[in-house]
Amino acid sequence: MKIAIHPLTADPTAAWRELSQHQKVVKINTKLPTTEAPSDKLRVVCMSDTHSLTPFIKFDVPAGDVFIHAGDFTKCGSLQEVIEFNNWIGNLPHKHKIVIAGNHELSFDPTFTHPFSVHTSGDHQKHTGTSILDDIPTLGMSKDTLAEAIKTTNIKDYLTNCIYLEDSEIMVNGIKIYGTPWQPEFCHGDLCCTGVRAGCVELLSTVQNRVKPKYHVFGHIHEGYGISSDGKIIYINASTCDLNYLPSNPPIVFDITLPPGIKKS
Repeated sequence: MKIAIHPLTADPTAAWRELSQHQKVVKINTKLPTTEAPSDKLRVVCMSDTHSLTPFIKFDVPAGDVFIHAGDFTKCGSLQEVIEFNNWIGNLPHKHKIVIAGNHELSFDPTFTHPFSVHTSGDHQKHTGTSILDDIPTLGMSKDTLAEAIKTTNIKDYLTNCIYLEDSEIMVNGIKIYGTPWQPEFCHGDLCCTGVRAGCVELLSTVQNRVKPKYHVFGHIHEGYGISSDGKIIYINASTCDLNYLPSNPPIVFDITLPPGIKKS
């Protein structure tokens, strides 16, 4: 299906101003369940943007059948951060644990790691690495820290306690879950504290007109935490960290009715 590019695609704030005239946006209260999921439903627990701050989380992660982490589980994707996250997620009780990378997981992006794996000698590696580092957003960290992070080229191998999705999908009890980490990572308006909109117009168009999922789970814009709906799709910004990088937002939980004839394994 071919989708026309919106004429205001380069200006999300102006585009949303126009789209909001006919976009239905219903805010849905986030509420943690007090009972177990019925046998005919799959319980999904969502978090995002924990930024290596899981030791400081003061809430219990609710039980469920599926746990989804929608990216930014580290500060820069360093090996130590990934190992610590893998240990943390390994202690969660959920049978299915699904993870995608966020923009902070630099070591998961071959754009940054490839030069270090290809060029292995002296000045050539140093020159290439420096030019790549100049293109990396600082993420509030030193370039030495970023350089160290992207040197690990097999970083995905360290996620042994979860399923990592990258332009791929998994079927869980008849429910398809597709994960992709690439930009753009936003969706339903994404109002920032500055008053501008960070959302991608083309992603919203693709989600609404081509993919049409029942649920769209994401993060990145911390102040956008919460649930909304356009009447057909449920949009979930599961950012755990707030605007001040405090991991204070509780997980978002929802139940999906299983397809006819399907039972939990």
